[in-house]
Amino acid sequence: MTNTNAPLAVIVLAAGQGTRMKSSLPKVLHRIGGRPLVGHVLDTALALGPEQVVVVVRHERDLVADAVTGAAPGVLVVDQDEIPGTGRAVEVALEALADFAGDVLVLSGDVPLLEAESLGILIQAHRDAAAAATVLSAVVDDATGYGRVIRDADGAVARIVEQKDATEAEAAVTEINAGVYVFRAPDLRAHLSLVGTANAQGEKYLTDVVALLRDSRLTVAVSTATDAGAALGVNDRVQLSEAGRLLNARTVRRWQLEGATILDPATTWIDVTATLAPDVTVLPNTHILRATAIATGAIVGPDTSLVDCEVGENATVTRTDATLAVIGAGATVGPFAYLRPGTYLGDKGKIGTFVETKNSTIGERSKVPHLSYIGDTTIGTGVNLGAGAITANYDDIAKHRTEIGDEVHTGSHNVFVAPVRIGDGAKTGAGAVIRKDVPAGALALSVAPQRNVEGWVENNRPGTGAADVAAKARSAQKADDGSQEEGR
Repeated sequence: MTNTNAPLAVIVLAAGQGTRMKSSLPKVLHRIGGRPLVGHVLDTALALGPEQVVVVVRHERDLVADAVTGAAPGVLVVDQDEIPGTGRAVEVALEALADFAGDVLVLSGDVPLLEAESLGILIQAHRDAAAAATVLSAVVDDATGYGRVIRDADGAVARIVEQKDATEAEAAVTEINAGVYVFRAPDLRAHLSLVGTANAQGEKYLTDVVALLRDSRLTVAVSTATDAGAALGVNDRVQLSEAGRLLNARTVRRWQLEGATILDPATTWIDVTATLAPDVTVLPNTHILRATAIATGAIVGPDTSLVDCEVGENATVTRTDATLAVIGAGATVGPFAYLRPGTYLGDKGKIGTFVETKNSTIGERSKVPHLSYIGDTTIGTGVNLGAGAITANYDDIAKHRTEIGDEVHTGSHNVFVAPVRIGDGAKTGAGAVIRKDVPAGALALSVAPQRNVEGWVENNRPGTGAADVAAKARSAQKADDGSQEEGR
């Protein structure tokens, strides 16, 4: 009998090492779209509204457990023991669900692209068929590395065979097991206890339950994924990049449908945790990463990377690398700007060409146009810093702040040696090195008289090209001076 209201629990398998990744990092912690693989799986699981989510861990147990609880604090983490295999992993999860008698959805922590809607269809198909188990399958061109779904003469699922245990004929099958199942909990418990480890890998396979259920004359259904790419797991770096590409294409399309203009989806990367408002324009080769939020009317790119940044309405960010920065409404940044953490640019402000900023606030309508380093600095409103401005914030022991008041205009190639304060409305001359506070409205100069040492190059760099041309020029100048004397 169909039970459409059966309670649901989700088991996520995240215990494996993933040797084909050839990585010290557990496979499920490799990232696409700004989140670890298992994070995407947990998002989908929680979207189904289950009574409980259980995650099974083993390899790098603490590292994976911390990532899991960080992504989904309410889930239950359980440990797989020394008995290997997905069957044993599900068995220990069921022990944590001792009184649960509903439907159990089993997900793999390395299958990140399945969406809640697709899994909802799978669960409903399972219930409509009154099945003891329902397997999610996919038909692919290259089934290498995946378990094969073997059907009987009537087209029903007979068993699932892992690649290493498959015969030549079975290995030729292109319908694969996606590693996603729905089971009735009591049937799963009863038949898992019968599974052994007599196989090529010496593991307790969850897939062996399928044949056991069939032997018990219980219904085993199969649901074939309409999007085979979304059902595939990640086993190596090639599949990781392909999953990342598919997820990114999905994310870019979502924001386009929400009203963002993305000129070149193929070179635009947007993490699932980023947000774009309508009428944002994203130019080619731009990366919008982590919790970056871009407001209406902003133009970002080309050749720009934003990590955990806020971009205000109608701001323009061009050929810029920025992390943990806030860019105000109507502000302009770049090209070739580097905004480090703690940068705050006020409304209608400017950070220009070849400017680096760090831990600094630049007020409304204030400009740092070009060739400057601004670190540990507070700049007021309406300020214009000349080309080549440097706030020297580090004395080899500690960092110090520079404070620049409102409506300050500075000359080119100024160095502000922190700690120092420039008062409201003050001016500085070109080439000034400011070591002391400048009062409001004052002009600060650090000018030394120019002294020319005649003949220095010829005396100190004899035989060089510079000395030769200098000697010729001096001789020509003397001859010219002499002819002018004769003419007087």
